[in-house]
Amino acid sequence: MSRRSILVAAGWVATAAVATLIGLGAIRLVGESITGTPGGVRSEAEIERALASPEPTPTATTNVAPPGPGTTSATHPGPGTTSVAPTASSGVRRSFATDGGTAVAECGAGGVRLVSWAPAQGYRVRDVDRGPDDDVEVTFEGAAREYELKVRCIGSEPVAAADD
Repeated sequence: MSRRSILVAAGWVATAAVATLIGLGAIRLVGESITGTPGGVRSEAEIERALASPEPTPTATTNVAPPGPGTTSATHPGPGTTSVAPTASSGVRRSFATDGGTAVAECGAGGVRLVSWAPAQGYRVRDVDRGPDDDVEVTFEGAAREYELKVRCIGSEPVAAADD
């Protein structure tokens, strides 16, 4: 083997080692967001504590992605509506989706109330009657269309109601 081929091989190995070290340094600099679990890995005890703590009460928000396929109109509940387990202080919660936005309602002692609502992209909330009352409603308004979601309780379960 000639001296020149040994120098070429050594140069290639050195270049590969430097490139690897630069890559590892960049990953370490960026942090766990690329290589690990955001916020770190939780222990079994931490998970049990988190699950045992009470559920935070959601508030109204406007930063929600638009509903995808399977959504339903306010007057035709169907596969887009899902039930959520009741909490200790409330009745059954259910989410409702329209092309204009989504809302979560629950039935309780005072009637139905809107827990949260969010317009889809390109829509805004024009009007909200959050309850509790016999029925509640939220109106999502877009450039070309308006969607009104009206919810009532039947028994202890919220259901979308036809507009009167």
